[in-house]
Amino acid sequence: MTPTLLIADDEPLLARVLESELTALWPEARIVGVVHDGVSALDAARQHQPTVVFLDIRMPGMSGMDVARELVDFDVPPLVVFVTAYDQFALEAFERAAVDYVLKPVQHERLEATVSRLKARLAAALADAEPSTAQIDNGQLAQLLHRLEALEHPASGARGAPEQQGNYLRFIKALVGQEVRIIPVDEVIYLEATDKYVNVVSVGGEALIRTSLRELTQQLDPERFWQIHRGTVVNIACVASAVTQSLGRVSLRLRDRPESLPVARQYAYLFKQM
Repeated sequence: MTPTLLIADDEPLLARVLESELTALWPEARIVGVVHDGVSALDAARQHQPTVVFLDIRMPGMSGMDVARELVDFDVPPLVVFVTAYDQFALEAFERAAVDYVLKPVQHERLEATVSRLKARLAAALADAEPSTAQIDNGQLAQLLHRLEALEHPASGARGAPEQQGNYLRFIKALVGQEVRIIPVDEVIYLEATDKYVNVVSVGGEALIRTSLRELTQQLDPERFWQIHRGTVVNIACVASAVTQSLGRVSLRLRDRPESLPVARQYAYLFKQM
């Protein structure tokens, strides 16, 4: 099967250079689109269902991270390569997540190595029916996005979250009836998106705060609070066990709570060894 590539970079000259380099390094691949903003990247990805997407992290409309977050929900998620100007410190996040990247300006040798790795991953995916290499990579990508957002948008006081320690929240402020409840982050069991609110489930009960789940989780320690679904983040210290069900689905049993939390496919790798 012919690999298909999509390039998204808001700098047309750099996009042309990347297109030219990829054409030379991977002649058997077909470039299905070159776009210059995040919305166009997502539209093109939905239309063409590419094998690999080269994503500039900073783009107008939607960032590369926003686009990548949508890509992981595709029925057959593409492999993602970030095109970035991040410094070496930030690149450690890419290395830990095993997600590939190329630095701006694009260097021939680095791109050549990336293409070799992509070919190897696609070959492995064809040889191994389940899970596919692409799905594993995108599961790791989900964890990476949380880390990158903390680097891109350092935590600052958010609605319903007034006090922080270092870069992470210590308390969440929630209006319950006529009183403002102060919820220590250590007591939070999980967070669940609901319309324009987030339901904070804690040791002391439940409370709604008017903010987005994304905005709130950007200010939480990613080592403690794990995204397990598009609309759910769990305090890993409150997880008693992970249960594998039919068709490879995973759910989490909580300590001292009766409900179970479903884990989306792209996050199931987090609980493989539990």
